[in-house]
Amino acid sequence: MSETELTTGDFTEESEPFSLFAKWLADAGKSEPNDPNAVALATVDASGLPNVRMVLLKGFDERGFVFYTNFESQKGQEILGAGKAAMCFHWKSLRRQVRLRGPVEVVSDAEADEYYASRPRGSRIGAWASKQSRPLEGRFALEKAVAEYTARYAIGEIPRPPYWSGFRIRPVSIEFWHDRPFRLHDRVEFRRTAAEGEGWEKVRMYP
Repeated sequence: MSETELTTGDFTEESEPFSLFAKWLADAGKSEPNDPNAVALATVDASGLPNVRMVLLKGFDERGFVFYTNFESQKGQEILGAGKAAMCFHWKSLRRQVRLRGPVEVVSDAEADEYYASRPRGSRIGAWASKQSRPLEGRFALEKAVAEYTARYAIGEIPRPPYWSGFRIRPVSIEFWHDRPFRLHDRVEFRRTAAEGEGWEKVRMYP
């Protein structure tokens, strides 16, 4: 993909963020060597100390941005406690970045069940076997747990663990950033006063 193809059109003229994000994610799918849906997820603990880690975006629409995890993990507990989170996508091949933040809701059981059923069988076993974010006495303990759950669910469907589901960040701000020469980057932020709000205010930002 050439630089001309990447910069065709002025993204600063877009009137709403979700269609623009869909275009950028599609571009990333063509140019990123691995996981164009990888995103840094930021949360805070009870003391306000932040944590950040990479997760995979598993869906998005006008309601928000969805990822899945063990709710007993560090990020799960922090999101359930604070009810807020932020994400940052960085596509180095495109010299683009998208940041968003907002309140978080738990996806419906139907959504979680559908996604869980789509995962490879080994990943579904792993959701049962891993006590995510907690101390592990040795690799053998994890392999033993995997073997135990593999035997338990050797036949038939593997149910979704009750502590495993998805979160949806319902953004109140989404910022698009595109690299330009001499660090005179393009930055446009879409803002709304509440996650349920219909209209977006668009603000062009200094680099």
